Amino acid sequence: MKKTLYISLFFTLLSLSAAAQVKGRVTNAAKQPLPFASVFWTGTQHNHFTQTAADGTFSIDYCADEMQDKLVVSSFGYESDTIIITDRETPLSIVLAQTATALGGVEVTAQQMSTSTMRGAVVHSVKLHKDELSKAACCNLSESFETNASVDVSVTDAATGAKQIKLLGLSGRYVQMLTENTPNFRGIAAPFSLSYVPGAWIESISISKGTSSVANGYEAITGQINVEFLKPQRSNPLEVNLYLNDEERTEMNLTSALKVNEHLSTGVFAHVSHDTQQHDSNGDNFLDRPTMKQYNLMNRWNYEHDRYHGQIGLHYINENRQSGQLRTVANPYEINIETERFNAFSKHGYILNPEHRTSLALILTASSHDMKSTYATARRYDGLQKNGYANAIFATELGEHHFLNTGVSFNTDNYRESAAGQEWAYNNNSTEHTVGAFAEYTLNLHEKFVALAGLRADHSSRFGMFVTPRVHLKYNLANKLYLRSSVGKGYRTAVILAENNNVLASNRTLHFDSNMQQEEAWNYGMSAVAHIPTIHKRELILSAEYYYTNFEQQVVVNMDRNAHEVWFENLDGNRSYASSMQFEAAQEVLKGWTVTAAHRITHTRQTIDGELREVPLTSRYKSMLSTSYATPKRSWQFDFTAQFNGGGRMPTPDAENPLWNDRFKPYTVLLGQITKYFDKWSVFAGTENMTGFMQKNPVIAPENPLSDPNFDASMVWGPLSGRMLYIGLKLRIE
Repeated sequence: MKKTLYISLFFTLLSLSAAAQVKGRVTNAAKQPLPFASVFWTGTQHNHFTQTAADGTFSIDYCADEMQDKLVVSSFGYESDTIIITDRETPLSIVLAQTATALGGVEVTAQQMSTSTMRGAVVHSVKLHKDELSKAACCNLSESFETNASVDVSVTDAATGAKQIKLLGLSGRYVQMLTENTPNFRGIAAPFSLSYVPGAWIESISISKGTSSVANGYEAITGQINVEFLKPQRSNPLEVNLYLNDEERTEMNLTSALKVNEHLSTGVFAHVSHDTQQHDSNGDNFLDRPTMKQYNLMNRWNYEHDRYHGQIGLHYINENRQSGQLRTVANPYEINIETERFNAFSKHGYILNPEHRTSLALILTASSHDMKSTYATARRYDGLQKNGYANAIFATELGEHHFLNTGVSFNTDNYRESAAGQEWAYNNNSTEHTVGAFAEYTLNLHEKFVALAGLRADHSSRFGMFVTPRVHLKYNLANKLYLRSSVGKGYRTAVILAENNNVLASNRTLHFDSNMQQEEAWNYGMSAVAHIPTIHKRELILSAEYYYTNFEQQVVVNMDRNAHEVWFENLDGNRSYASSMQFEAAQEVLKGWTVTAAHRITHTRQTIDGELREVPLTSRYKSMLSTSYATPKRSWQFDFTAQFNGGGRMPTPDAENPLWNDRFKPYTVLLGQITKYFDKWSVFAGTENMTGFMQKNPVIAPENPLSDPNFDASMVWGPLSGRMLYIGLKLRIE
């Protein structure tokens, strides 16, 4: 009976998709597609509007009720065109001519929000534009989320400087990291991956919550973070970004773009950072952060001709981190981490039929990540990961409201890990090949109701066959009120020591289950976003969301059983879950002045030694207030953000000799920046952690770390450095 009901409901939904649409493709005179061109009907009262896709194609509902037959197409830098529609069946081919005269001075009359909810996406997504990243000292990806309420970035230990993302109350290992929609920085690269992406290279960051598209794999459990780099075909010939803070950390970024001809362009990206001064603010003889040198280079080529679009690129990273005790200490406890990474990528896309949005794409990547680390004379960790990835995607329109995305993928990971302490040793020499196939179907009923159903099946050489189902629904309840819901599953293979390298900066003895299982979880989510018109055509954006993640299998990092040990165990059917509820409001209050306020409540529980307990070192809530003001013509910009972080539980201290509290208290972090814009360059100055709040005694038993069993630098929950001042310069040649 249920099966009959579902089939009837499915065909009922299909029968609703009978309204007529006008389709077409927008190009320039050179037959190059024009993405993001505006397409709308003249004089309509119900905002019938759309934008072209990356390949220049569009589809828009026909406004028969308003008797309009004039379609307007416009794109910045091109002459607008108005087309009288006489035939709704034949797809349009629209060519826009470039404007005949160069633009003089332009006065900005409205400011786009630098953080935007992606209204058309069926998956609940937020996009951080380049303007948002310039509101703070965005030296790398770890510092790109300081003005965003959804993503937390925290230091994992008081020695190595490693940082991790937290999304929906869970560690960043459950977030799928993408660069231009390709999985990247996985496994051994994870601990320091946020520092491998310079902020000056970033064009935008998209944050999708919950399980997302199966086309990118099975690993996303709490969400995806996709970083888009600057594109050489539409970037400035040269941009230089310089940074200096009062602790003598220096950084230089250079991005260069060259258009070889009308089809071929290339970009060169360079990043150098030096942080060589030793700082010890609390007098415990341990560095507040590691000294570090990083050299980061990337070269990419882009080719576009007719219906073909191809990219190739190379990325190289060399980094050295040194930390531990001050070098002035006799026989100091020293940490040295050396990393070398090579990455090559290739992307190819071909539009087979623009009228039906039929295309074929192939993505290929290969990487080698080599990390060698020593923790004094007592511990070491060496890890080498070689990865190969291929994804072939076929996409086509099945009908007026139906779209299919399908393909096959292959991923291989080869690990060579070895680690040892005084009383333990760990070796992992393994190879995992995973072959998968996926299909994703989209039903789009006039943008009013959108359903995205995806299913993929994968076979792992280590864990056998597993299936990943995911469903997303979007419904426009009223004009500019969007409701979304999702349910889906995710899997991942844990790289235990690399993803928990903070425990290496301690004298804890490590224990490992003999047969660690693949992690597996369901994620359920719902959200509502309202765009409410206010005076002067401004919008108040209100959003509310709730996500629940339930693990069926998980790697439990048990630091509660014994204050001198860590146990890595399988969940083995016990309960582990996280819930996250967030409310947010954003508006341009006055011309040039935007305000964002948000509050998030998190409950994270895990079964530890048979008891369902709060996961340690996780804040129970976070509130944020962020405001930005740009003067007319944007000659000056002022930015300020306040973060209010809730308290939480600490790992259980030793009952006989408790060296830390079992709880940590709430704390506040303030940051601000002032920017002065000139014609081709800008200068900025700012401060982080204005109040100078620091966690007291982040290193446990720092007096004799070489032999004291109580030494532990992993008990970190708050800032490790006090107030920091910085200045910077940005120069561009257009």
